[in-house]
Amino acid sequence: MKIACLQFAPQVGDVDNNLNRADAVLNRAKAEDLEGLDLLVLPELAFSGYNYRSLQHISAYLEPPGSGISSLWARTTALKHDCVVIVGYPEKVDITARWPASPEYYNSALIVNGDGETIGNYRKSFLYHTDETWALEGKEGFFEGNLPGLGNVALGICMDINPYKFESKWDTFEFGFHILEVQANVVILTMAWHTNQDISIFSRRPQEPDLETLVYWVQRLEPLIKAENEQEVVVIFCNRSGIEDDVMYTGTSAVLGVKGGEVFVYGLLGRGVKELLVVDTSNPPISKLTNADGVEAENSYVEEMAEDVGAHGQSPVSHKPQTSIAELLVDLGEPVDEERGLGIFSPVSPTSPMWPAAAPQMEEVIVSPRSPIRLQIPVRSFSNGQTSIDGAIMQDTIIESPDGSNLPSPIQTRALPRLVIPSSPWRFHKKASPHPWHLPDKPQSHVFNGKVAMTPITAFDID
Repeated sequence: MKIACLQFAPQVGDVDNNLNRADAVLNRAKAEDLEGLDLLVLPELAFSGYNYRSLQHISAYLEPPGSGISSLWARTTALKHDCVVIVGYPEKVDITARWPASPEYYNSALIVNGDGETIGNYRKSFLYHTDETWALEGKEGFFEGNLPGLGNVALGICMDINPYKFESKWDTFEFGFHILEVQANVVILTMAWHTNQDISIFSRRPQEPDLETLVYWVQRLEPLIKAENEQEVVVIFCNRSGIEDDVMYTGTSAVLGVKGGEVFVYGLLGRGVKELLVVDTSNPPISKLTNADGVEAENSYVEEMAEDVGAHGQSPVSHKPQTSIAELLVDLGEPVDEERGLGIFSPVSPTSPMWPAAAPQMEEVIVSPRSPIRLQIPVRSFSNGQTSIDGAIMQDTIIESPDGSNLPSPIQTRALPRLVIPSSPWRFHKKASPHPWHLPDKPQSHVFNGKVAMTPITAFDID
């Protein structure tokens, strides 16, 4: 299945330019990426923008289902690329046939097939407080249906993944159980998910995904993960990026695969980019998410170096298992922060200016070519007591170890690192957040509730 998520940054009420912005992202894509496309997903309220304050504010941009500007764009694009297109839009219902009746407005998603025909229209069931200023709740529940080329699909919009109104219990998992009930093999969430982090800090690393948000989305799919189904379920998160007024959206559009209780990553975008994520699920995933409660090296033995001795300047090598980075740093004579179990001079982030200076320390360690270690990324504390993930996994931090089949052993090289992302504590916010961190009865999630590692998938992992 070939899937595309169009992540871009629309602005409130700027419909014409929003259409141009979406077209620009599509036009930058390679022709081969768009060839054979099965599904194209756009964010919630893609062309109208999201952050409206009232019904009066959004009234000029409301669209009738099947005949508005969003529908026209979806039909044209679906015909051009012969694929299913899903686009979020603000729906205005024609109530003429049942007059007198109250007007109806919904936060909706339109589904168009490759022939340009409207085959579905889903209305958001769980409203975020921004939606409540103008929209009604959908009355028919979460969407499920068989879509051509995709199979049985469960569709939701952003807040649908959360507890209802943030009032139901965390472990009710309304949308998560819906996926199981309808036996969906494809799950689609079109979103306008934002963050309450400081905009100036959050926007510094646009190319990096917001892993805190991604892990939260995955936690809300706990019933699907714990079901441990042997048939893979493809999960698509299509979010928007950019800023509207004082609202910063988190991007991080992703295509995941859930199979046998494991979560695989097929593709992932940065928090601030405007790009088309194209994924073919017939290809192997690039990584998988795992719980990483410690920083122990799995099945690896780190060979420590001693002082140079001998006539040839060679150093004796002792084969000693190393259980943590802290122990390794002690053996190397480096100072260690015992409270965090990290070197005092450890860089704050792989993208930090300190990182290149710290890297040569690891180069001096003789490591078996197939002995990966996990590097723990420390969290950064802010003055208000909050903490946040300070870095993300970037391809340019992954250093492939050589094959080693024709080289002498031991080989002096860097190991392929596994970056361990510590979880952030639940925080209290002054205003409602799409993350229900403020819920007093929120228990700890049963999936990815500690540190989370995104482990690269290698040729050895592919069946």
